[in-house]
Amino acid sequence: MTRSNSRPINLPSSGRIKDFQLIITGWYEQNSREFPWRKKSSSLYQKIISEVLLQRTRAETVAAFFPAFIFTFPTWKALAMASESELAVFIRPIGLWQRRASILSQLGKEMARRNGRFPRTRPEIEALPGVGQYIANAIQLFSEGKPMPLLDVNMARVLERYFGPRTLADIRHDQYLQQLSLKIVDCDNPQKMNWAILDLAALVCRTDQPKHFACPLNRGCIFLRNISKSNEL
Repeated sequence: MTRSNSRPINLPSSGRIKDFQLIITGWYEQNSREFPWRKKSSSLYQKIISEVLLQRTRAETVAAFFPAFIFTFPTWKALAMASESELAVFIRPIGLWQRRASILSQLGKEMARRNGRFPRTRPEIEALPGVGQYIANAIQLFSEGKPMPLLDVNMARVLERYFGPRTLADIRHDQYLQQLSLKIVDCDNPQKMNWAILDLAALVCRTDQPKHFACPLNRGCIFLRNISKSNEL
């Protein structure tokens, strides 16, 4: 259950959202990053494991580590057979190893028990061990093709800079960001839309020293407009 914002939720117009979608997908066609889990041959298992490993860790760091992990633990069954301490040692190079080892160990055992089949309803998905809002969205996105956002601080930064800021500190409970991100990825290819936003966040719309004038969204960006006004004062 999410908390309600105190302010009315005023979402951008459908035209402004459509412009954003068209611009960013065009940019992505020329600037997309290549990662092992984005290959057409990557399995659902690989995509979900990558999302667990990517939380609070740079994609490039995970990409260098990912092939060895998948080679050692190629399936849910192989993951389930590993002890939590074994997983912790293996994951240690990318950090947060105890937390990740616990999640992967529990999730691996449950998914092996389920023969690799994810449940279909949202409450059942969220009841899986170690699965919060973000991973639940990833499961629905990759297993069912549902337009669900991979909403983290990086996606939030792009959306807030272009469309306007959220009210609540916790992304999971901010209804403006939650509803906006759902509308943004509600398109023909929600997987590509998610990756396009995340790539723009990493390559252009950075936390520090964003590349404003290389950004395909700069003409409609509220954040850049405010900076320009401040510089004029």
